[in-house]
Amino acid sequence: MSRKIVFFIVALILWLLLTFSLNYDEIIVGVMVSFLSAVIFGGYFIENPIKLFQIHRWFWFLVYIPIFAYKCLEANLDVALRVLHPGMPLKPGIIKIKTSLKTEIAKTFLANSITLTPGTMTCEIDGDILYIHWIWIKEQDEEKAKKIIAQTFEKYLKRIFE
Repeated sequence: MSRKIVFFIVALILWLLLTFSLNYDEIIVGVMVSFLSAVIFGGYFIENPIKLFQIHRWFWFLVYIPIFAYKCLEANLDVALRVLHPGMPLKPGIIKIKTSLKTEIAKTFLANSITLTPGTMTCEIDGDILYIHWIWIKEQDEEKAKKIIAQTFEKYLKRIFE
């Protein structure tokens, strides 16, 4: 039940931010849409929604954003060089890495962070194993590949979600 209540509150706040209006008719529609969404989808919301209100998680999320942006920029430049310079090596393939993240939402954030970084794409999550397509496989060893692709993200995602 707490999942649905928190889902309702988050959905209503998001509605108010997106409409950016305090007209009573828009608030009523927002309440109805948020309530209906909470009833239908609230059971799929994060397992322990109280964690959303812990300040230290928000701090680490704010720290994570520029780190993710830097990694994304770094990968963009690497892929751009590979596209524009025909002599740059390409060695695409799929590798598997084992994550130490335990919650589903943390694994999903890791997979999305990897996929949003150019040159890599998460193909599948199977328990603690992520299968990642990599444009240039630098390392075949699972631990070394994890260190290159996911370790920076994992370190912060543990603090945010676990």
